[in-house]
Amino acid sequence: MSWDLLERLVIESWNVLREAAPFMLFGFLVAGLIKGLLPDAWMTRHLAGRGPLSVVKAALLGVPLPLCSCGVLPAALGLRRKGAGPGATTAFMISTPETGVDSIAVTYAMIDPIMTVLRPVAAFTTALVAGLAANLLPGRLVPTPAQAPACGCGCGCGHDGKTPPVGLGARLRDAFADAFGEMLADVGGWLLIGVLVAGVIGVLLPAGLLTEIPGGELGSMLAMLALGVPLYVCASSSTPVAASLLLKGLSPGAALVFLLTGPATNATTLTAMARTFGAALTGVYLAAISVCSIAFGLLVNRAYTAFGIDIHAAIGSVSEALPQGVETASAVALLLLVVRALFNQRVRRSASGVCRADEL
Repeated sequence: MSWDLLERLVIESWNVLREAAPFMLFGFLVAGLIKGLLPDAWMTRHLAGRGPLSVVKAALLGVPLPLCSCGVLPAALGLRRKGAGPGATTAFMISTPETGVDSIAVTYAMIDPIMTVLRPVAAFTTALVAGLAANLLPGRLVPTPAQAPACGCGCGCGHDGKTPPVGLGARLRDAFADAFGEMLADVGGWLLIGVLVAGVIGVLLPAGLLTEIPGGELGSMLAMLALGVPLYVCASSSTPVAASLLLKGLSPGAALVFLLTGPATNATTLTAMARTFGAALTGVYLAAISVCSIAFGLLVNRAYTAFGIDIHAAIGSVSEALPQGVETASAVALLLLVVRALFNQRVRRSASGVCRADEL
């Protein structure tokens, strides 16, 4: 690799990070507030049973939380063991990794306001469809896990073994420490990988290349589905990648398919789900994500066409309104926080071993 190419990759990746950083920091700040104001006991109480209302609540609850598909699995296992119904558990496992306040904020900065709204709406609807379908499965096909497996894929589960504080002030302090600790460690490394991938796409892929995918509109969506299902990528890290693909000619609908499938599925999560929840629930989970992502992709393309909006011209226009000094300071702060969170997570793991979902 020539020095000139390496320099271009570094500059492109840094520019992507600068655009995303202020909105990432804001997203994790909001995530801390949400976690501090929603005690675990409240979550368990409202997600119990097989009623449709529990599915709606679980889908709504998962939308703002910034956890990846691997990080949400131990949390969902803990909820299931505490009495959450199969539908609520499934809905939570879909809406949580597909979107979050951090990824919503980054979508607003790096893509456009329309995709910012459609992404959580699609995530909520997909979670609702999957949850309601899961509740229709016979009980014998959806076992309650007697013992939860270890996290196993390198993410944090957000549990440190301490008794949660009682007072609001103490809860908020603990929640912000968790948001900029375990939550950030959960997605921070993958965000940086997504930034690097976006830089590579921006420098190496020719403009207009993705307009030539065989099969036209549906072919491009199926290609993104095939890419997103086995790939491990969190909601935040998928956003700069999707923005870079859009700049190379990918349709907004195909980009949404990637934004929905990439964060919610990967080979490790699907294997762990099948072993823990059974093949039937895993099948409902994967089928709902696949069908709904394609349906919403087609809908999104029609919406942009109907309103005469060129998403490729609007990409990144919001972040350009921020002063460059704010972006640079935010990028440096985010890098330092990610390094700190990853270091602290490694220290905790070496001291206490792998965190188990049944400790939640």
